[in-house]
Amino acid sequence: MTTPFPNLFNPIEIRGTKLKHRLNFGAHTANMSVEGLPRARHFGYYLERSIGGAAMIVVEPVPVHRTAVLTRGNFLHEDDSIVPHFRKITDACHQHGTVMIQQLYHVGAHADWDNSYEPNWSPSGLPSLHDTDGSHAMREREIEEVIESFAAAAKRAQQAGFDGCELMAAYNALIEQFWSPTTNTRDDKYGGSFENRMRFSNAVLTRIREVTGPAFIIGVAISVDPAFPEVLSVEQHQEIAAWHDKRELYDYVSVGTGGYFDFTRLMPTVLYEDKLGPPYAEAIKQVVTNAKVQAESHIRTPENADYVIASGQADMVSIVRGQIADPHLANKAQAGASEDIRPCISCNHQCWGRRSRDYWISCLINPSAGREFEWGGEPHAPADSTKSILVVGAGPAGLEAARVAAVRGHNVTIAEASGEFGGQFRLAGLQPRRGQILDFINWYAVQFDKLGVDIRYNTPMEADDIKASDAEIVILATGSQPAGTGYQRYLPGVERLPGIDSGNVWAVEDVMSRSARLGETVLILDDTGTWRGMGTAWYLAEKGYKVHLLTPDTYVGRELTRTTSDIPLREKLSKLDVKFITDSVVTEWHGDGATIFSFMTELENKQAFDSLVLACANTPEDGLTRALDQDRRPVFSIGDCVSPRQAPAAIYEGRRIALKL
Repeated sequence: MTTPFPNLFNPIEIRGTKLKHRLNFGAHTANMSVEGLPRARHFGYYLERSIGGAAMIVVEPVPVHRTAVLTRGNFLHEDDSIVPHFRKITDACHQHGTVMIQQLYHVGAHADWDNSYEPNWSPSGLPSLHDTDGSHAMREREIEEVIESFAAAAKRAQQAGFDGCELMAAYNALIEQFWSPTTNTRDDKYGGSFENRMRFSNAVLTRIREVTGPAFIIGVAISVDPAFPEVLSVEQHQEIAAWHDKRELYDYVSVGTGGYFDFTRLMPTVLYEDKLGPPYAEAIKQVVTNAKVQAESHIRTPENADYVIASGQADMVSIVRGQIADPHLANKAQAGASEDIRPCISCNHQCWGRRSRDYWISCLINPSAGREFEWGGEPHAPADSTKSILVVGAGPAGLEAARVAAVRGHNVTIAEASGEFGGQFRLAGLQPRRGQILDFINWYAVQFDKLGVDIRYNTPMEADDIKASDAEIVILATGSQPAGTGYQRYLPGVERLPGIDSGNVWAVEDVMSRSARLGETVLILDDTGTWRGMGTAWYLAEKGYKVHLLTPDTYVGRELTRTTSDIPLREKLSKLDVKFITDSVVTEWHGDGATIFSFMTELENKQAFDSLVLACANTPEDGLTRALDQDRRPVFSIGDCVSPRQAPAAIYEGRRIALKL
């Protein structure tokens, strides 16, 4: 029998510890601590990825020192009380053959005073890139204090049952700040020459080895930031890696992309190509002989990962977002069931998007992420009794409700009014670079075929049709429709845009479904700051339309800031000559132009446009909900027909209701 992905699922040894294969779950901030301790949410989250087959898990970083705190969800620093809580996690994950590593970090100049209430310590006192603060140039005794804090944190990790630790030098954290002549301008023994700039990491790694012993794995995470090579170029990273490798100071090095200078490549969205990090991992692998090299950054699939190993770019691969989306990615791939892997869509909406707002992370397409301790893992637990369930509407809410209900053993029928499923989410997948959404929607088709879900296309349902059905439970997922009013949130007293009935007005849904008949010059009224407006602008600009994108916000794509896709998307639209109109609203549409009011100048001016496209909030399609309010059976409404929101809410509600049935 041929082994699926034979290169990826080949064991490897690191410092005498055997990894069952080479697909790992790398470090990332889950932000799930409770008063600085890993509790039930954290336990369930990592255990599910261990059950799912990850060979090695690198648990999110612990700040090593009081000046290292970055987020509200950081674990307690310099505090032994974390040990027994982490021990529960490592013991549980070890039972599934997972090697457990704890990342340790100090971000130097980029810490957060609002969380630490301490000045940011750095090599040279340069400003923070996290906020507007400056930093404190460390004195030698303070450097020695931090070195000891790294060693103490590593010893604490060992006591907590971790097999090793990983030092974060990536993203211009403290270790990289010492390495780089750009951020290290010291004139003492820790600065100046190359050897002096290596002195800090040498001392940290040596001291950790002294306190943890010969069997403890020590790794280092680095990142290459091609947008800012003056900080550290690939060649400089190679020189640094070779220097440490020659002295056998660490056992593996994990190589990613981006950082505080270029945050958009730190967790690449759909705007970046797959396998962004492996070329840099390959560059490091060329210069080391002792340390193993791990590649990370947008290695989305087992196919990608196997290629990276087979081509010699790296010894191991970290897939983080892919295993947030599907914790059982490794086991499914190894079993030859890749078609069952829930495919990450690289949206960053609920992983980094929630973390950026200081919430614990989750996942747009896997709302169980972070809720494993409440909802359980996969496969979902069988229902107490089998019911016949009718799901009306095959948008994301209906699809997820149908899938989970069927997994739990219910007999499920989906009635979809159109000839395909996906709803408005499918239209989003037709925007440039967003085809991964279509992959996700097609994944449902594969699952429904295996689960025996009865899908009835071109089947619009009226209230009488539903009342006449023999379904024991009805789930309404009828979605939403464009409001058609041109309502703008910065004009709350104007319910309907004056002139909206003058003609040449369309919704983004009309554009993406190709039913709009647009003139050459298009004004997109973007009242959401999301992909609705920006993705549609990209779609039209590529087709040769002259596009103007208007927003009431101070910059285009405000809501997308949480995903890190706003900056590269603005760059893309600018190169396509899309014109941005910010801090403005439309006060009247004339059929051949718009009167625009600027909040900055408090002046109105009329501009000529052939067509107006509305990217505004939708209105719920809730007629069936109201009509079936007194139905004899349980009737549940989920998704946009309750309240128009973005896809995470729809999928969350679909799964939540199905888990209750």
